[in-house]
Amino acid sequence: MVERGEDVPKVGITRGRFLAAVALAGVAGGVSLGCGPAGRVRRLYPLRPNGGEWAFRSRPDLRPPAVSVARRSEGTAPGYVFVAPKNGPGETGPGQRGPMIVDDEGRPVWFRPLETEGVDAMDFKVQRYKGRPVLTWWQGLHTTYGLGEYALLDGSYEELTRVRAGGGYQADLHEILITGQDTALITIYGLVTHDLSLVGGSTSGVTAEGVVQEIDVETGEVLFEWHSLDHVGIEESYFPPPESPAEPFDYFHINSIDVDDDENLLVSARKTSAEYKIDRQSGALLWRLDGKRSDFRMNPGASTRYQHDIRRQPDGTITLFDNGEEGENALSRAVVARLDEVAMKADLVREYVHTGRRLSVTQGNAQRLPNGNAFVGWGSEPGFSEFHGDGELLFDVNFPGGVESYRAFRFPWVGRPGDEPAVAAEPGPTPGEISVHASWNGATEVTSWGILAGPAPDRLKTLGFVPRDGFETSMVVRTDDPYFGVKAVDRRGRTLGRSAAVRPGERASPSPS
Repeated sequence: MVERGEDVPKVGITRGRFLAAVALAGVAGGVSLGCGPAGRVRRLYPLRPNGGEWAFRSRPDLRPPAVSVARRSEGTAPGYVFVAPKNGPGETGPGQRGPMIVDDEGRPVWFRPLETEGVDAMDFKVQRYKGRPVLTWWQGLHTTYGLGEYALLDGSYEELTRVRAGGGYQADLHEILITGQDTALITIYGLVTHDLSLVGGSTSGVTAEGVVQEIDVETGEVLFEWHSLDHVGIEESYFPPPESPAEPFDYFHINSIDVDDDENLLVSARKTSAEYKIDRQSGALLWRLDGKRSDFRMNPGASTRYQHDIRRQPDGTITLFDNGEEGENALSRAVVARLDEVAMKADLVREYVHTGRRLSVTQGNAQRLPNGNAFVGWGSEPGFSEFHGDGELLFDVNFPGGVESYRAFRFPWVGRPGDEPAVAAEPGPTPGEISVHASWNGATEVTSWGILAGPAPDRLKTLGFVPRDGFETSMVVRTDDPYFGVKAVDRRGRTLGRSAAVRPGERASPSPS
């Protein structure tokens, strides 16, 4: 509920005034920003991560991994960063796994931990469903492909529905694309018995083929289904079959789907190093781009290897994440290419290369932002970057060791959680003081926190306000009152939500998801 409090300050503190206050209050252990008597309320210094992960007094159930911002320049696009931290192969990194939103300072905005052993989240992003923005991600078990389903959440972080594959399949981790018709295009890995003798394998081997399904999100009905083995032969793969006939031959490795300008489909396959245009009605291949049987002449710089994430852009170009071949001079890059579908040639328009010449052996994506910038998730090279349209590196962030994200995106987002703010109270740094810690997982409109105190839970009054300071804001108050709470306030002075009341040594927070 939104309400206007009479005691809410209508004039926000400016950056200059805040820095001056910090300088003056440095020896005091905090910043005095209260609206009550001088020194009655002050903010403690900003929380910092420890050991590669965050820890919050008001939400001890949340321990997201801490990213480190290596470069942050002017000119980045507005919005938050959307990632899904997970452990790298054979590694155990700090913090929990799960979908996470972070700001440009690397601070968590929203996090949902996945505690089930072996279950990860992938492809976390903002899409539109029924005319409004939603959060989507894949969740399940995975090796090189996934066995799971897709979650759709609204702006209050309430689950709207789950999208599951039809026909007895399990949804793969690589892609869910919500279309303008409120259908979902998803990737699937289907296991079939297949003769592999053409490529030196068993006559009765097992092949993992790429499957595309289009599903009505509301009803679950499968509207379209495409199988790679019906159109792309195993001999087009750059990878040999496994030595064990019992191990599936992942010859295709589908990893992205997009809708082209003419409503047909664009599909990327890592292990054939090719992209395919598919007729959305018949399933027929309209063309192959790159790979062993390319219908296009690949001009210098346009060819990619083991790529991900083909997207058609509004200006007619396509973007790709080129993982690149391993070798002495190998590197990964985001690629912009132009296809001439009359002359059947592909030309490189631009490439985005990290200054550290990163080589992402697996995963990764390339997103064109509305302002012309390029946002790149480096997959197995744990981090993400934003480039100016001309190639200048503007924003560069790293995950802690052992942590990676399949993709990374930037989107605008407004989050209005359906639960209450969290609060914790404890004895303060000096006798007679109480420390109060406030947070509200996913709330993007909070600009300040009001600290409340009173003789009873239903008799709390506002003692003062401090600016929001990241995921959790910590304040100190001097009062004899035994009960404490917080209220979240937006830039217009409206109260967005209030916590429950607690005594020192207690906390009140939503149940873990």
